Amino acid sequence: MKLIVGLGNPGAEYDGTRHNVGFDVVDAVARRWRVDFESAPVDALVARTYPAGEGEIVLLAKPLTFMNLSGHAVGALLHYYRIATPDLLVVTEDVNLPLGRLRARRQGSSGGHNGLASVIEVVGTHRFSRFRVGVGRGDPHRRLSGRVLSRFDANERPVIDDAIGRVVDAVGLFVEEGIEPVMNRFNRREGEEGPEDETAPS
Repeated sequence: MKLIVGLGNPGAEYDGTRHNVGFDVVDAVARRWRVDFESAPVDALVARTYPAGEGEIVLLAKPLTFMNLSGHAVGALLHYYRIATPDLLVVTEDVNLPLGRLRARRQGSSGGHNGLASVIEVVGTHRFSRFRVGVGRGDPHRRLSGRVLSRFDANERPVIDDAIGRVVDAVGLFVEEGIEPVMNRFNRREGEEGPEDETAPS
């Protein structure tokens, strides 16, 4: 079983914000795979695939713990469903990446992201796959908290929608082949060749 977790904040007031891009991704995956979210035995909403034949079950999840406590939901999901950390993929936004830029990693630090920091702390390892979606830093004089809780401008929406679509493709590739092909394909900027340097800062 694979676990794909999108990080975000529950509640209508956070819908469409930069902080909730992880939620937007797993929502888009659920629509493509035609599955619905429902309550789980842990503090999260989950949607489960039921593949035919020899296909692997995939669990999509949206923690209900708020971003800074995401690790509690992720840890509980891993424990309850008996999923190993190599089968975990966490999707989140990144203000340090340009709008629409994607970056996959097989492991790494939190990079200053509170949601990832919580997951690392609770799970007890940084060795799990993660996929960051660039939402742009914006005005460097503006507080980050205000930036991540803001919504996308009209001219930004097509860019982020395209990025979310590409992450949905990446999730499918992760399920089928693991994180390495995802890194090789989705970390490249258009026109680049070869995989991105894994030693680069996470």
